[in-house]
Amino acid sequence: MLGFYHAHLMTTALFKLLSDIKISHTIFAMPFAVLGGFMAGSNDGEIIWSAFGWQLLLIVACMFFARNVAMLANRILDKEIDAKNPRTENRALASGEVLPRIAGIYLASNAILFIATTSVFLVWNNSYPMSLSVIVLVWLCVYPYLKRFTWLCHIFLGASLALSPVAAAIAVNPETIQHAPIWFLSGAVLCWVAGFDIIYALQDVACDKRDNLKSMPASLGIRPAMLISQTLHCLCIALLFAVASTEPKFGWWFLSGIFLFAMLLFVEHLTVKKWGTTKIALTFFTLNGIVSLLLGTVGVVDLLT
Repeated sequence: MLGFYHAHLMTTALFKLLSDIKISHTIFAMPFAVLGGFMAGSNDGEIIWSAFGWQLLLIVACMFFARNVAMLANRILDKEIDAKNPRTENRALASGEVLPRIAGIYLASNAILFIATTSVFLVWNNSYPMSLSVIVLVWLCVYPYLKRFTWLCHIFLGASLALSPVAAAIAVNPETIQHAPIWFLSGAVLCWVAGFDIIYALQDVACDKRDNLKSMPASLGIRPAMLISQTLHCLCIALLFAVASTEPKFGWWFLSGIFLFAMLLFVEHLTVKKWGTTKIALTFFTLNGIVSLLLGTVGVVDLLT
């Protein structure tokens, strides 16, 4: 009976944590990881589906576990800061609904599952995913510390998600990292994520100043921070055009996707300019989810056709 009670508590805590770290937002980086995988899979000609299908499933699993580790680390390390912020005070750890020890168990479980999943690539004589797995996890867990010291934390977060297409390419075909398009795609993801993370930080300027956190809006001011965000998104579009121009397998589908991507980013900035952070659910979640799915989908379609 006691064992059943503990299992119930653990299950309840798990669902609260999953809701808190918003599993659905894995969609931001997932399409770019999938696109990086397809770029690597088609690098030598036709995709060999007998192997690539399994590799793609493993990449999706790795993305899921890695993001869980990153988000849980963020929630654990920031629980005291979150508890003092009206926007985040109801999060599972900040409110005390879930104990840090329980969250730590789930973090460790996801880290182990991530490493175990990367080891499956040994089946294809590819040891890189497993060899780099611990480094990737450490990198993903550093972000919460950086925002205590530097306003470049947004760039670091962008770099964390920018690992996804490169990591997927290494998992499928390590030789792909010698080709420029995958790095241009990674750079585009970095600029895109860093740009919208600056927008997201607009919600917490007062709390960040109070707690001496180094977000760009709190450290540099809102107008300079937004100018940097706009510049980063312009660089993102430029890098996506560099992907299209250096990867001959991309055609009009991908180019059309880039133009739509640029339009949606423009709408995102207009929305922030007009309504500030009151429409943050639209600007940060909905539009960014749409742009990532859009570009990932048309990119894959182009590679397959």
